[in-house]
Amino acid sequence: MSTDIKAFQDYYADDYSHCYGCGRLNEYGLQIKSYWDGDESVCRILPKNYYSGGKADILYGGLIASLMDCHGAGTAAAAKAREQNIEMVAGAMPRFVTASLKVDYLVPTPVNIEIELRGTVKEIKGKKVTVGVTLSADEKICARGELIMIQLPEPQ
Repeated sequence: MSTDIKAFQDYYADDYSHCYGCGRLNEYGLQIKSYWDGDESVCRILPKNYYSGGKADILYGGLIASLMDCHGAGTAAAAKAREQNIEMVAGAMPRFVTASLKVDYLVPTPVNIEIELRGTVKEIKGKKVTVGVTLSADEKICARGELIMIQLPEPQ
C-alpha cells in the first residue's frame, strides 16, 4: 500500500493504540495496517519464522487468530466510520472490541511468505458489526474467520 494513505489504525486515539497486534504505539507489537480495497479491507504482513507453531515453517495458529482479531476490529471501525460519514482525523476512528471470533484453519499457513488478510463487512446493526476475514498465502486461503465486533462508548 502507498505510504501516503493512512491505515485504519493510524486514526485510533492514542489511548487505544497500544494493542500488540495493531497498536501503532506498541514498539514490541506487530503494528499491522489495514486499508480499504473497494468494499473489502486488506492487510499484508510478512510473518517471520519465530512466529512458528510446532513446526518451524508453519505459522502459529494463535497469531492467525490475533491477526484476524485486529484486522476485524479495524474493518469494523472503518465501516462504522463510513456509515456515519465520520471525517477521518487522528482520534476520530470509532473503537471496537471483539465479542466473538471463530476461526477455521483450512491448511497450514507458511512463515517467511507475505500473507494477506481480507475483510468483508457482513452486517452493521447499531453498535454491532459482523466481519468475515480470510487469511491467504501464495493466493491460497489458509484460514477463514468470522467476528462479531462491538462498538465501545465514546470516552467522556
